[in-house]
Amino acid sequence: MNSWEQPLEVDADFLADFEEGLDPQHPEASRIPARILGFGEISSIFAVQDMAGIAFKRLPIFRAIEEAENYADMFRRYCRHLGEAGLRLPGQAAAAVPSAGGVALYIAQRQLPDRDFAHHLIQRNEDEVVLSMIARITALIDGVWAFNATRKPHLEIALDGQLSNWACLANDPEDRILYIDTSTPLFRIEGREQLDPEKLLKSAPAPLRWILRRFFLDDVMNRYYLHRDVLIDLIANLHKEQRPDLIAPVAALISERSKILTQPIAVAEVDRYYRSDRVIWSVFLAFRKLDRWLTQRFFRRRYEFILPGSIKR
Repeated sequence: MNSWEQPLEVDADFLADFEEGLDPQHPEASRIPARILGFGEISSIFAVQDMAGIAFKRLPIFRAIEEAENYADMFRRYCRHLGEAGLRLPGQAAAAVPSAGGVALYIAQRQLPDRDFAHHLIQRNEDEVVLSMIARITALIDGVWAFNATRKPHLEIALDGQLSNWACLANDPEDRILYIDTSTPLFRIEGREQLDPEKLLKSAPAPLRWILRRFFLDDVMNRYYLHRDVLIDLIANLHKEQRPDLIAPVAALISERSKILTQPIAVAEVDRYYRSDRVIWSVFLAFRKLDRWLTQRFFRRRYEFILPGSIKR
């Protein structure tokens, strides 16, 4: 087993101390300083001083320890299913601690070198190398749907295939590719979604959640179960990563190499998907920023989520 894949343990008492002194809006100024490593669409990724080599996602969305522990158990099962489907994951752990708003769950993962993530590799490597990497990622995604085909209807797993979720380890004799986006456990048992989708709405203003629930939630959840949509999302991600010049060759490559696609992916289809995706996540982030303003300025309470600034899309 590679060192990145070794099982991970975290000190829950240390994390409870960190949480108690956390400033969510200025994590670097917390009692135990934290450094932002990146942002997902829902959660932030950060490193904590004195816990070297570990990346964290913080989910302050639970009312009770039992609720957070149930989510942690679902997270562990999801990681196990991804491994069964052929994906390699960094070492993982989860710990629930009391927070000002209830309970926060910390998802811990061995921190991988920033330079090894696919969305950075496409910026500095030759196109031929990039296309080879994306062909390998496509094969891994195909493998997940091949696994689903053998397990339906009992089990069906989903994933987010965008480039920032894959790391190609440099100087690795086995030339491994690791998948890192494990904190949102997306899998169905007997056709039933295991994750309560309301969890995805916790950081939006309560009076406005019905809008997201009605118009966006089903679309966001379902797309990660559709093989074609996952591959289109991967290609469309090149817009966000400022490499639109790669969209046509990557679409052609994936259309040719995928063993599961039944028809080619057209560039126009990718562009339509990207426009829709950009609207969904821009609206969601706008609602979250409104919720932060209301919480801090109107209700005079601490806002529990760490939000990104403007995101180039």
